Amino acid sequence: MNAIMGDSVASPLVWAITIVVTVGVLFVDLVIIARRPHEPTMPEVSRHLVFFIGLAVLFGLALWFFAEPHELSPHPGPEFFAGWLTEYSLSIDNLFIFIIIMANFSVPRQYQQTALMIGIVLALVMRAIFIIVGAAAINEFSWVFYLFGAFLLWTAVKLAKEGSNDDDQEEYEENRLVRFAEKHLPATSEWNGTKLFSKQNGKRLITPMFLVVLTLGTTDLLFALDSIPAIYGLTRDPYLVFTANVFALMGLRQLYFLIGGLLQRLIYLSYGLAILLGFIGVKLVLHAMHENELPFINGGEHIEWAPDIPIWLSLVVIVGTLAVTAVVSLAVSSRMTKAEIEKRTISMGDD
Repeated sequence: MNAIMGDSVASPLVWAITIVVTVGVLFVDLVIIARRPHEPTMPEVSRHLVFFIGLAVLFGLALWFFAEPHELSPHPGPEFFAGWLTEYSLSIDNLFIFIIIMANFSVPRQYQQTALMIGIVLALVMRAIFIIVGAAAINEFSWVFYLFGAFLLWTAVKLAKEGSNDDDQEEYEENRLVRFAEKHLPATSEWNGTKLFSKQNGKRLITPMFLVVLTLGTTDLLFALDSIPAIYGLTRDPYLVFTANVFALMGLRQLYFLIGGLLQRLIYLSYGLAILLGFIGVKLVLHAMHENELPFINGGEHIEWAPDIPIWLSLVVIVGTLAVTAVVSLAVSSRMTKAEIEKRTISMGDD
């Protein structure tokens, strides 16, 4: 762990401050929500979302102008913005699934903030573990970029197929762990506020909130399998990977309430993300070829003709792809009926 923190654009002290501040913000948020469960108003979520996005932009600009270039991050500012935008776009796609989960469990609107907040905390913990594992693997084995690249290319193809599959309307299926909990753990169907457990006749039972949190947590674990390899394709610095994920997840709860209706109109988001992940996958494979050490590829020698795609080009592709995806989605969906949009949204969520 110390080796990973030390081999970064940030010193161990900066790492410590970042973790303490992150934990503090999450703790305060959890305490405030727990004391007053409610459905947030549009002005409330708008203020909070602007605050978190503003913080991310200021943080990225500070890195851009003040952070010293490092072996793992030659361009800290652009690398952070590229990673943050990618993680944020992937998080927006994940909101489709969150909406379906909330509807599937019939979560009261006043409790959804708490469920989302706990899910975000779990996501940060799991992603932190993946970041550490990923950094350790990259430090030891340069060929891991081949695996990351191949996985992202496979994911990109899968997303593209899902985006074109408008007729699939299968119902949302809970994962095996959630089904196991529902079948084997003593449970009550009654909500006990935001509590995970309830006591009835001296017996401790799990509440529907427990199952919701479990579903969100396990879903976030699957999301991390895509997002961590993707951002390591944009920067090799664990600190930038961690902070990009933190800022992407911090405003996710507010985004859920603010653009729930708008999400349905991002009908080509899967295609946009497929292009992004495909681009990053190619970037990773080219980087792996450039630093190749596998004996059965080019005799274990570096493949000199394989270019390293510069971070400025990555940033241009990311911003351009997201902008085109949003504009085309909104333009086309504005001519669709509400029923057509909902049909397409259900299909994308089920996939």
